[in-house]
Amino acid sequence: MTHLGTIRLETERLILRRFEETDTETAFHVWTSDPKVTKFLHWKHHTNISQMRTLGQSWLERYEEDPEWYHWVVVPKEVGFPIGTITAVNINNDTGTVEMNTCIGSGYWGLGYITEAFAAVIEFFFEEVHANRIEAKYAPDNKASGRVLEKCGLTPEGTLRSADRLNTGITDICVCSILAEDYF
Repeated sequence: MTHLGTIRLETERLILRRFEETDTETAFHVWTSDPKVTKFLHWKHHTNISQMRTLGQSWLERYEEDPEWYHWVVVPKEVGFPIGTITAVNINNDTGTVEMNTCIGSGYWGLGYITEAFAAVIEFFFEEVHANRIEAKYAPDNKASGRVLEKCGLTPEGTLRSADRLNTGITDICVCSILAEDYF
């Protein structure tokens, strides 16, 4: 793969860009402090802004240190501020695999923003980074995430039983993927 790091991407309705320190308060208020957002995630919602400051600082440092760090904030053009993130949570250079994860404020669910962002990132990873496989995992109870992946062309591969611990407890995990040969 040809790693480019987190570069600005743009779609009809969205700008995907690096997190900036000035996004800290917005991130806290829009998504990181919302327990509905973190229900199916590994990390607990933030109870104070200092938690978001610490997390944001780690993101900023990682942009500078790691060319394989892909982490975008999702900014709808009509809104003008970040409403969530889309991140490569795992990269396997041997197989050309990128595992993606998303997080979006509950006030912006159901508007197609994450589907549009995920599609843009798929295009970026296949056409610019030359990935072979993009995968994503979700809890079976998180039907909305499954629909996003289906709309973006990912194929369900199966369910790993009791394979992860999320804020909901130990849960099954559905695995989906799209291959470069499926995309082109």
